[in-house]
Amino acid sequence: MMLIFGASVVVNRNPVASALSLVVSFLGLAALFVSLDAFFVGVIQVLVYAGAVMVLFLFIIMLLDLKAEERRKLNVLAIVGGSLVTLVFVAQLWAVLQRFPLGERSFPALKGDSIDDVREVGTTLFSADILPLQVVGVLILVATIGVVILSKRELK
Repeated sequence: MMLIFGASVVVNRNPVASALSLVVSFLGLAALFVSLDAFFVGVIQVLVYAGAVMVLFLFIIMLLDLKAEERRKLNVLAIVGGSLVTLVFVAQLWAVLQRFPLGERSFPALKGDSIDDVREVGTTLFSADILPLQVVGVLILVATIGVVILSKRELK
């Protein structure tokens, strides 16, 4: 599902359809994290990327009033070259995975009691990494103000 909608992000000429395909791809990634028992990362994936970031992308697309890209003539050389590079990459990846013996063993069980992901992340963010967190907050505030200023239409 992630690969299909990831390809749809690139292939779609309509920016809104492309952004919505990216949302579905992010949801597939969150499902992958949940299937790997990384529940906190999966929830954060949905909240931050599929929620906030994609709402921001769609807001900017609607604000800038982007139109669908006009159809262009297909470049056969680019398609053949891209397909050839993709095939070489897949063949190389397959060859490496066939010669990797550790990939067949199961991962050893974690030692100790259960780990509280939320508490660990919160403690790290709000104690050791408080300055980078505040810098990111200021950058997001400045970016929001910049978008509002740039999007104001001048009255004639």
